[in-house]
Amino acid sequence: MSKQQNILIIGAGLCGSLLALRLGQRGYNVTVYEMRPDLRKTDISAGRSINLAFSDRGNKAMKLVGIEDKVKALCIPMNGRMIHDQEGNTFLSNYSGRDHEYINSISRGGLNALLLDEAEKHDNVTIHFNKKCKSVNFEDTTARFKDHLTKDEFVEDADCIIATDGAGSALRRSYYLERKFLFSFSQDYLTHGYKELSILPTRTGDYKTYKNALHIWPRGDFMVIALPNLDGSFTVTLFLSYDEGEYNFNNLTTPEMVTEFFQKEFPDALELMPNLVEDFFDNPTAPLGTVKCSPWHYKGNTLLMGDSAHAIVPFYGQGMNASFEDVVEFDAVLDQHEGDWETIFSAYEKTRKKDTDAIADLAIDNFHEMKDHVGQAIFQEKRKIEMALEREFPDDYSSKYSLVTFNEHIGYREAMLKGRAQDKAILNMLADGIISTEDDIKDILDKVKSATEAILEDDRIAGLH
Repeated sequence: MSKQQNILIIGAGLCGSLLALRLGQRGYNVTVYEMRPDLRKTDISAGRSINLAFSDRGNKAMKLVGIEDKVKALCIPMNGRMIHDQEGNTFLSNYSGRDHEYINSISRGGLNALLLDEAEKHDNVTIHFNKKCKSVNFEDTTARFKDHLTKDEFVEDADCIIATDGAGSALRRSYYLERKFLFSFSQDYLTHGYKELSILPTRTGDYKTYKNALHIWPRGDFMVIALPNLDGSFTVTLFLSYDEGEYNFNNLTTPEMVTEFFQKEFPDALELMPNLVEDFFDNPTAPLGTVKCSPWHYKGNTLLMGDSAHAIVPFYGQGMNASFEDVVEFDAVLDQHEGDWETIFSAYEKTRKKDTDAIADLAIDNFHEMKDHVGQAIFQEKRKIEMALEREFPDDYSSKYSLVTFNEHIGYREAMLKGRAQDKAILNMLADGIISTEDDIKDILDKVKSATEAILEDDRIAGLH
């Protein structure tokens, strides 16, 4: 096969810029069109930068393209969740009982800029900004763009088109509107939205609270989280219902209401946020949704990848990691079938979709866990047991969180099935008094393994696998 094949990528976000870099390394001619301006030259975050939790699945992709050390320099390790109760008491709940397992806070803009720089080092990769994709003709492999500055429209063609243009994908919209084949699509929004806030550094540039944790203020129906940045600040996100509860986004309309809400629910956070009211009214409230669709590809012409194929809510910290893992999985399929795009796209979707469906479901689970369950006594007992099991038997036990976050060699679906069964086993046995945090840890391990296997077997018999 001639490597001179021309690949058109729509979208230069995290997934698109990584894909351009990898395909550039493989020798393809790659052209990328991005609707926004170049983020390396202008600030385009607009209060929607939600810091990203970067973990092992994402790092697998950085190893693949050879920039692991450069990305590490942008990371702040977070060893666990720092839980803040209503009285301002805190306790750290580690992510793992194994010391070498932690997640990282990373700036979306910083990482995206690095990937764009690395991609542009390749002469066969060209990236155009301010060019919005209007539609894709997937039958003749062309895409129509509009130049944001000149308002001119133009058409580009390629040997294949890969859309990494996020949850509002132009290619996915064309699949849906053209009705040329059977295309299934669902978009489910949470009743909650999010708003980005901030904790600024001290006058001397230090952190106002503990740096190496994901801070979380769980309040049952809503929550605040905070992730550290390299400059001493924290990016804070409020997750709140649009219209339910005493306080919601629709009724927080005055500075007094916003201050009263934080004074009542998050007093220790409010102390760190003299800029709260300004941030609250300057930054947009944005929705949280899950996108699932199929098929992702049309023949060997076009393919959806990343959020355009499977946007998820951010509560497992796996959105970016899943999109980066897409590129790793795609690269592996390329090794087997290079030159035959239809087979490549079909094989890639077949291996990948079950896992992206699973992480979408897990992210919804974790939404409820973070805003509510982490504050409950039985959940805290379960975490204590899991941490002890991981510490004492690092090769024999991994919690659901560890299976998803730190076991990049197994797929999300396998991690979900095993992790959910383990959760059920431990919670049932705690509730029934069969195990307690005081018991011999080896005895607990044996009981948990046995109960987990029984649940997995029941699920298999019921056809749930």
